[in-house]
Amino acid sequence: MYPLKYTEPVFRPPSEWKSLILQVTNGCSWNRCSFCEMYSDKNKKFKPKKVDLIEKEIISIAQSGLPVGRVFLADGDAMMLPFKRLKEILLLIKQYLPQVTRVSSYCLPRNLTNKTVEQLSELQDLGLKLMYVGCESGDDEVLELIDKGETYNSSLIALNKIKQSGMKSSVMILNGLGGPELSKQHAINSARLMNEAQPDYLSTLVVSFPQGEERFAKPFTDRQYQPFRLLTQLELFNEMKLLLSKLELEKTVFRSDHASNYLVLKGVLGKDKEKLVNTVQMALDQSGSIPIRQEWERGL
Repeated sequence: MYPLKYTEPVFRPPSEWKSLILQVTNGCSWNRCSFCEMYSDKNKKFKPKKVDLIEKEIISIAQSGLPVGRVFLADGDAMMLPFKRLKEILLLIKQYLPQVTRVSSYCLPRNLTNKTVEQLSELQDLGLKLMYVGCESGDDEVLELIDKGETYNSSLIALNKIKQSGMKSSVMILNGLGGPELSKQHAINSARLMNEAQPDYLSTLVVSFPQGEERFAKPFTDRQYQPFRLLTQLELFNEMKLLLSKLELEKTVFRSDHASNYLVLKGVLGKDKEKLVNTVQMALDQSGSIPIRQEWERGL
């Protein structure tokens, strides 16, 4: 176990399970997305961590002798730190943990508004290689309803900056985010955003509300949409099929294997597009030939 004291709860992408989780901020500076239950005010307030404390933690890891090959900068909003502070942190990692081959972080598109491509390139040279960007949707109507504070254009600008800097991007889209009424436009515009951005990695999760969906559903009612409800399994498959059919990606690694998904999908888009679409169609046909997760097997 790493000799660090974390401010709980701590979250990280599934692919960072072997990485050192280094908290350089606590919580999320936006913390208004109606679908998100990760950083509620009850859990933690947003606060950057002082750099001298970060240095002490990095030194303690170095002195522990524990093998560290990768570092993930937590919490959900580390990239809101100014360029100068991020550079300072990366230099500390290089100084005390020279064996680290990759540093990564969550990134809200707005985090990059005040950072130039040149600055991001410098951070990339110092080891920051991968950004996990929760776009959630490419549809502006859905994004407004969930209070994401982002738009199609703001997400595209950020993803283009990441690509131009030489970093890689891993994008998440939330299946079912628009409910039945907005499902079609959510899928189509999310695909359109991905086609323009051409991210290195793309994953989908199924939206769920373990603590109840009242906060999320209220804007749908207030603006006289149909009352929000979670999509059924077949509706989720139809949305996924539409998303995949509209994607025109060159060499994006695609994963829909998170525990929230009923149907596990893996491939590279575009070469595996036809195979993936056919797999979803077989699930829709309920032929029994495609393994589908039972409710008890699903989770966050």
